[in-house]
Amino acid sequence: MTLKSTLQKIFLHKDNRWLVIACLLLSISFFSIYNVIAAPKSAETLQKGIASEIIRFHVIANSDSTEDQALKLKIKAAVTSYLEPLLKDAGSTEQARELLKSQLTSLKSLADSVIAENGFTYTSKASLSNDYFPLKVYGDLSLPPGDYEALRIELGEAKGQNWWCIMFPPLCFVDATYSVVPKESKDQLKYFLTEDEYTSILSTNKPKVKVKFKLISLVKDLLAD
Repeated sequence: MTLKSTLQKIFLHKDNRWLVIACLLLSISFFSIYNVIAAPKSAETLQKGIASEIIRFHVIANSDSTEDQALKLKIKAAVTSYLEPLLKDAGSTEQARELLKSQLTSLKSLADSVIAENGFTYTSKASLSNDYFPLKVYGDLSLPPGDYEALRIELGEAKGQNWWCIMFPPLCFVDATYSVVPKESKDQLKYFLTEDEYTSILSTNKPKVKVKFKLISLVKDLLAD
């Protein structure tokens, strides 16, 4: 016997009708309060856990002109090619961080050389910092909004759109045009995250909190019968 049929039988007795409705409304209120209070805390905890295990990479273009945006991609390619063999053996976020810190001067020089080779007169800035980022989608992965550590290459006035990826674990070396991140790359990310953290960033893993809506539907059905 389903919950709905059971409640319908109870509901047939006039004295029980408002008691049933009151209980259902209280349940709806409970789930609403839970979603407002508990869910955000859980999301915040997951975001902090994810942020502690990854380092992002952002290249910020001088402007949104076609030329500046094209240069941004050339510098992205040069930097990722340079860092790929260096980060290959990094076994932790701490090791990756120290390696990136030691390479900041070299990365600036590399970016400046690409800028000059392409006929531009501005220079670059390379830094490793913690910044707030909005929700970002990378293939079929979604990073929740929050503070993250990131390697930043700022070009000229750095007022243009940025290119980004996950530098560590090394997902930057995956073609960003893919709609699905390859399993091998996901496995690397999964190694450093908890099961809950990893599951939370899968774009296909949508929250399935439907209890409240089912209760509302049940109340409507009972009143309609």
